[in-house]
Amino acid sequence: QVQLVESGGGVVRAGESLRLSCAASGDIDKITALGWYREAPGKAREFVASITTLSGTIYYGDPVKGRFTISRDSAKNMVYLQMSSLKPADTGVYYCNADYQQGLGSYDFWGQGTQVTVSS
Repeated sequence: QVQLVESGGGVVRAGESLRLSCAASGDIDKITALGWYREAPGKAREFVASITTLSGTIYYGDPVKGRFTISRDSAKNMVYLQMSSLKPADTGVYYCNADYQQGLGSYDFWGQGTQVTVSS
């Protein structure tokens, strides 16, 4: 089992920056990737970014490429999302996600989410 706790959301203006943090605890060794998703009102949850725990391979969703940066501090079991040049379209609840591998099974764990609001 894995517990994820996000922090760092808030209200910012377009063009400003914000950094989200996610603290992971529990069965950390079975996590294969950590990432961020977001959900805007009335829209499906959308992939934002992820980083694999073994190789550090990073992926970004197209809407955030070049503006967001994901990073990980393995010693602190933290993953961060640095968001720059924010747009109103980035508004939503941001969720931390962990891909968890146990045996032949793969599972997703989610944090409770943190609200990001970007005003124009």
